Amino acid sequence: MGQTEDIKPVITRRSMLARAGLTAAGLATARVLGDAAPARAAAWRVPGEDEAHKRTWMSWPHSTTIWGNLLSKIQADIAKLAKEVAKYEPVIMCANGSTNASKARTMCGSTVTVISSVPVSDCWMRDTGPLFRVDDAGGRDAVGLNFNAWGENATSFYGIPASAYDNDRTLAQHLTAYLGLPFTRAGVVGEGGGIEYDGDGTLIATESCWVNNNRNPGKTRAQIEAELLARFGAGKMIWVPGVTGQDVTDGHIDGTARYIAPGVVMVQLAGAVRPDVWTANAQAIHDTLVNATDARGRRLQVLTIEGPDTLPRIPSGQRKNFLSSYMNWTVTNQAVITVQFGDTAKDAAAKTAIANAFGRPVIQLNLDNLYGNGGGGAHCVTMQEPQP
Repeated sequence: MGQTEDIKPVITRRSMLARAGLTAAGLATARVLGDAAPARAAAWRVPGEDEAHKRTWMSWPHSTTIWGNLLSKIQADIAKLAKEVAKYEPVIMCANGSTNASKARTMCGSTVTVISSVPVSDCWMRDTGPLFRVDDAGGRDAVGLNFNAWGENATSFYGIPASAYDNDRTLAQHLTAYLGLPFTRAGVVGEGGGIEYDGDGTLIATESCWVNNNRNPGKTRAQIEAELLARFGAGKMIWVPGVTGQDVTDGHIDGTARYIAPGVVMVQLAGAVRPDVWTANAQAIHDTLVNATDARGRRLQVLTIEGPDTLPRIPSGQRKNFLSSYMNWTVTNQAVITVQFGDTAKDAAAKTAIANAFGRPVIQLNLDNLYGNGGGGAHCVTMQEPQP
């Protein structure tokens, strides 16, 4: 992939409007199906992340309102990760306008394609981007989860104005329109990092994210579950507790438990650097999953690894808020990309365990600024687009 906008979207009125800059009214005419639209039939499904990808989508952070003087460090980690992913599959980076696109191209290099026509606010593509679906006939569409800045926690936790995330609130439909695909808004609010899916009928989600008045006021767990199952094309939800109010995400699942393949999950039990609340949460998630069966009736195989016991590169006062999670990996067609934290023994053990589980090489990067100052990781800033 080159540095120009060489992705070839389907040319429709919908995608032409997206390139010109959609207004809210224009977007509504672009075959976007609103919240009242029924879910698609079960033949539509969100594939598991271990299935073949067409490419990975990312978004370029540019806002000093969000990042202040940390922006250049976050950009460096995003560029490092993008270049690594691009070794294994195409990467498309969305940047907000030509000036930001130019900087992204300079920092990401020629192997990453940067486009400037899909407006973005920040780097959290897992939470803001669309969930791509496929059907039995090779068709594709996408679903948006109505990102609202993590229940407006970005404002309540960090004082960031809600308006700073305006572009990310509509990113899912703009990106989908750019590709010329049908788009549906889910009837619930949430983020991709708050739910795990195996592509074979089973979802795992943290109650703390979804059954939360900052996202889905007035909705019962049963209502939220029914909507998510319908949109993902799944048949069973496994709810795990999570943690409310301890981080901006209200305890996303993708820092603690991840699918390896249908029927197989991995859980990270907290290392010595994690506060007690996260240690207890990891154990509660583990205990729920070892007693769970999936949509096919299989008892889950639950693999475990341990988090780091030390973060030698991180000042002691910053360690309790550091996302010391090997689990927040991103899966590519040929490798799994995760992190190393400088705890030599735990880094090596995690690399071996993940490689054995996936049967793919594992690359460990130093992404201390993203995981520390950003509080998110490689999975949080990527979204795979499956092969049809």
